[in-house]
Amino acid sequence: MASNYFYDNDAFRYSRAINTLALAGVCAVLLMAFVWQIAFNELPCPLCLLQRLAFVMVGVGLLLNIRFGPSPLHYGMVIISALAGAFASGRQVLLHIAPGDAGYGSPFLGLHFYTWALLLFVAFLVYCGFMLMLDRRSADHANPRRCSRTAGAVMWLFFLLVLANMVSTLLECGFGPCADDPVAYLWLSLGS
Repeated sequence: MASNYFYDNDAFRYSRAINTLALAGVCAVLLMAFVWQIAFNELPCPLCLLQRLAFVMVGVGLLLNIRFGPSPLHYGMVIISALAGAFASGRQVLLHIAPGDAGYGSPFLGLHFYTWALLLFVAFLVYCGFMLMLDRRSADHANPRRCSRTAGAVMWLFFLLVLANMVSTLLECGFGPCADDPVAYLWLSLGS
């Protein structure tokens, strides 16, 4: 019985480390989109905001796995969020697939952010499939003690990025619908 306990604790630690790495990836995506928005003054469209929300919800599912241990419920949240994000980003890809359409926003490494988002949402679906197979037993004996400093730092970074994106969205759209092709922050231009 003791060897099973240690195996399950090791599996739990590995699962937590992998989920922390995945959450760090979500943070990188949110940070990149936010920095790009500020640096190049390219405001996100409504579909872009939906994709960011889907990344946030993917991150929440991963955060729950880190903090409370791997669970099919948490992976289900990631899967549903990734499907919603894939739908939104796929819709945007289809909107700009016509010949001669330059797309929305500047491309990054040859692809627009919505195309990258679609690829990443599909990657998260595959990730969840593998993790559900690997984590099937570690949750049974998981001891969700304190997280490592790295995991804690990644979770706090995620919270701060979510907060920054919420403030940015409020500045851009206010409490009403967002403009289809935003060119200015609504709340910042009200005083002008």
